[in-house]
Amino acid sequence: MMNPTARNLLVWLHALTSFAWMSQALALFALSVYSVTTGDRTGFEMAELLDSQVLLHLANASIFTGLMLSATTRWGYFQYWWVLSKFVISMSQVYAAIFLLGPRLKELAEGTRDADSFLLVGTLLMVSAIAFQGWLSIAKPWKRTPWTGKLIKPPAAPAWVICYVLLVPLLDYLLATFVFGHPAPLFFIVTAIFYPLWRARTIRRTAGAQPAT
Repeated sequence: MMNPTARNLLVWLHALTSFAWMSQALALFALSVYSVTTGDRTGFEMAELLDSQVLLHLANASIFTGLMLSATTRWGYFQYWWVLSKFVISMSQVYAAIFLLGPRLKELAEGTRDADSFLLVGTLLMVSAIAFQGWLSIAKPWKRTPWTGKLIKPPAAPAWVICYVLLVPLLDYLLATFVFGHPAPLFFIVTAIFYPLWRARTIRRTAGAQPAT
């Protein structure tokens, strides 16, 4: 299993980025309320800046560290309802932010859209979803999913993998800031895809090597 120190570092980074993501969502809500109630577009402009330069990076880091905690521990992705629920909520938040909240906020900041309550509701839902995910992580409710097979001890992640995982949020931030000019979670996507594949392959080989009983 993962070294306890490495796991604690990953848990710390996940908790830190999740709380920061939630605080930025609250900031978006407060700034949006200001612009909606006063008619001053400055609140939307500041909210759009926070969203594109801060919140998106924190959201990516929070989701990535959560996925890697699942991938590098016994929880897995689809073995427990509470983990699967967090996965679905996180993916839903990402797509809602990319295709619904982000474009609308940009139009409000540029003055090409009239203010309405959609952004206020959306940011409150984001805050509520993050808070609910925090409760899921602590309570770990519900039983295992029905398609969970025999639980096998997952392979221990090499030390260099843990160091790399802890650096991924920083690498993606630097890539977005100095190369692409916009959020581009390249290291996140590559790692989140290939590590679980390696884990699944290793588990199958381990199961196949076990003597029949």
